[in-house]
Amino acid sequence: MSEVSFPWLKSYPKGVRPHRDYPVQPLGSFLEQAAADYPEQAALLFYGKKITYKTLLQKVERFAAALASLGIKQCDRVALILPNCPQAVISYYGTLRLGAVVVPVNPLTVERELIQQLCDIGCRAVVCLDTRIEKIANLRREAAIDYYIVTGLQEYMPSLAAVKYRQVLRLRERLPAMPDGPGILSFQDLLAQEPAALPIVCIDPRQDLAALLFTGGTTGTPKAAMLTHHNLVANTLQMKEWFVGSEEGREVFLAALPFTHVYGMTVVLNFAVHLAATIVLQVRFDVMEALRAIERYKVTIFPGAPAMYAAVNSHPKTRFFDLSSVRACISGAAALPAEVALTFERLTGGSLVEGYGLTEASPVTHCNPFYGKRKVGSVGIPLPDTECKIVDLQEGKREMPVGVAGELIIRGPQVMKGYWNRPEETAATLRDGWLYTGDIARLDKAGYTYIVDRKKDLVISGGYNIYPQEVEAVLMELPQVSDVAVVGLPDSQRGETLKAYLVLKEGTTISKEEVLEHCLERLTVYKVPRLFEFRRFLPKNYGGKTLRHILIEEEKNKPPDLEC
Repeated sequence: MSEVSFPWLKSYPKGVRPHRDYPVQPLGSFLEQAAADYPEQAALLFYGKKITYKTLLQKVERFAAALASLGIKQCDRVALILPNCPQAVISYYGTLRLGAVVVPVNPLTVERELIQQLCDIGCRAVVCLDTRIEKIANLRREAAIDYYIVTGLQEYMPSLAAVKYRQVLRLRERLPAMPDGPGILSFQDLLAQEPAALPIVCIDPRQDLAALLFTGGTTGTPKAAMLTHHNLVANTLQMKEWFVGSEEGREVFLAALPFTHVYGMTVVLNFAVHLAATIVLQVRFDVMEALRAIERYKVTIFPGAPAMYAAVNSHPKTRFFDLSSVRACISGAAALPAEVALTFERLTGGSLVEGYGLTEASPVTHCNPFYGKRKVGSVGIPLPDTECKIVDLQEGKREMPVGVAGELIIRGPQVMKGYWNRPEETAATLRDGWLYTGDIARLDKAGYTYIVDRKKDLVISGGYNIYPQEVEAVLMELPQVSDVAVVGLPDSQRGETLKAYLVLKEGTTISKEEVLEHCLERLTVYKVPRLFEFRRFLPKNYGGKTLRHILIEEEKNKPPDLEC
């Protein structure tokens, strides 16, 4: 790479190489190396209970052997419908160890989508929680899956925490019982059985799949991105290069991002294991639990979403906790407001930067430097060995001048192999070695990238192109607003009309008239929303991204708002 062709290289901080070698190795090699170098290092902390890297590897190998004894073989698909817990890590690396393909699935996925997804990719086995038994029963009727491996969170909790957990389930009338029937197996029974010899598996990291992750992709249609072992190894090592000063065997990660989301899978799980770091597991993000964990375990790296950092900033008890151990945080899934980043940095003394990625790229492609020039509103610069261009929105062939918006396209070792059984969509998204992201962006002279909006979220009103993200940024300037979404609704006269949904901070008020006045002062008139609605919360996916399409669907079932 040359600085002439790639202007962002001039902004690389000291210690970050623009190019590095990527060993051709299976993804599971990270765990094997960590266990060899740091066998007694705490790999996982779950409600205070420790699992060392040596013990983790032993459990992983037992799980892989158990899968093999069931007839699961290389390239078979195994779905993991689990929150962040030890079983998720064991089954993830156990599946990889066998050469099978991991299919992480959000535990909150609705039944209809779950059946569609698992049938689409032909899963042989599912690992899930005992509290999801009803969903499993329906799956058994609809999907041709051979094995359901059932586990409970209490199995890896300390004794007292396990008792309290079961009491809560009993009070909520959700105390599970192990179901009967062929193909339903206990996770613990599988690990307890006499391990068989693991089969010799020859993995081709560049061709063989490590994971299939469902995504709306660049068209909004759910499909599975095929990520190879090499894709995920490369992205993990790119992150290692970017986190200047990270040390093997010494880091502590807060695992608040779900491993079923590619962001949590790579930037937390794979990256932490590569560093032989301690991973503090959170079943779901809880701000008080996060504060306690940071102080108690001296968390050093906390990847997250803007809403997580905002929750830490605004919690009334934050000031009572010592957060000074936090050194580096990368924010993704949504735009990071400057106020959130600055406040969080003042509270911790650490560095919080915004990055960018997508499932099809394993996922990270861009990030602001931790120790260098950070630009507000920018997702940063491409990672090592990653190239990007801005091309025209019509054909995607003409490169746009500096500062002019177009579609962001990316090339690098982390870019997926394609979509599972979707050759036409693969061909449309991967062209001549470039990944067409579906995101509208612009570059500045230094090579920093600014995401303008999603191509599919572009609103055309009265013949004008409007980018909802630009309008959302203006609305987020209001001190009373904690979250916002802007969508385009059908309009017989204008084509589309902008509507803004606002979530206010607790204890604050603001009128629609005041919001409208704020917009009129800061936006060209055709960009000003004509409709406003205050809500308690916005629909989000498991990674914290606002689901605009759900808001649009809701509008179809209710009368339109009156214009302001």
